[in-house]
Amino acid sequence: MRIRDRFAKTEARVAPYAFVSPFFIIFAIFGLFPLIYTAWVSLHDWSLLAGDQGYVGFANYRELFHDSDFWRALTNTVGIFLLATIPQLILATVLAQVLNAKLRARTFWRMGVLLPNVTSVAAVGIIFGLIFSRDYGIVNWGLGHLGVNPIDWQGHRWSSWLAISVMVDWRWTGYNALILLASLQSVPKELYEAARIDGASAWRQFWSITVPMLRPTIIFVSIVATIGGIQLFTEPLLFGSGVNAISGGNSGQYQTVAMYLVQQAFTGQRFGYASTVAWVLFLIIAVFAVINVALLRRIKSVE
Repeated sequence: MRIRDRFAKTEARVAPYAFVSPFFIIFAIFGLFPLIYTAWVSLHDWSLLAGDQGYVGFANYRELFHDSDFWRALTNTVGIFLLATIPQLILATVLAQVLNAKLRARTFWRMGVLLPNVTSVAAVGIIFGLIFSRDYGIVNWGLGHLGVNPIDWQGHRWSSWLAISVMVDWRWTGYNALILLASLQSVPKELYEAARIDGASAWRQFWSITVPMLRPTIIFVSIVATIGGIQLFTEPLLFGSGVNAISGGNSGQYQTVAMYLVQQAFTGQRFGYASTVAWVLFLIIAVFAVINVALLRRIKSVE
């Protein structure tokens, strides 16, 4: 009897840890270990073909801070991130509010906003490459009717940023809207009824009730969007063309940090330097995430 009681107490103590342990074990293998190993590789002169060429300390980091190509890629990344993420979150919040209203075929519209996200990213890149084509793209065709000369969207920094941002927003706005919609449906209807009785306008209800109540979800969506935006790789890669698409245009006008990392690792065969870029990219994402949380925490709770 005593042995059975001891076994039951031990089981009650150990069982919760056993249930949550698979996540932490998998995270340690596929998340923590690569992170630590990348940090170790970044301190070495490591070639793709020749392997470890010796410990170099922080030489790769010193080289990185004087690398103009890295700073150009970082500028491109931050520019595209700001152009894509801010409108994306605003549109997603407004879209979630619209989808939460009484619409005909509401389920159809809710499922429809997810279609861009399930579309193959390769197809999206090809289609948007044609849409923003200089000579026969539909965007230049429309601008031509407004008297605007054809724009070489891939040829300039600002135009390529804008085109890639449109591509990113098209893919991810609906996905984020659905996450916000799920949170929006948990907002008590009594708050809106009380606000209407007090004479609050629709805008006032949105800003004073909807946004504060969605704060935790907005923080989550913002952090995920920040991680995706800083790691942007596929869209700008597919936006270019040719065998040297990884360079992000003739002068690297839309090459992101993730593209620069891959270029250094496989084209330049410098695994040690690429690991340094990866670690700096990780720190940049962490800083942006902290800034996001700090800014969004300033949104006052509805209580």
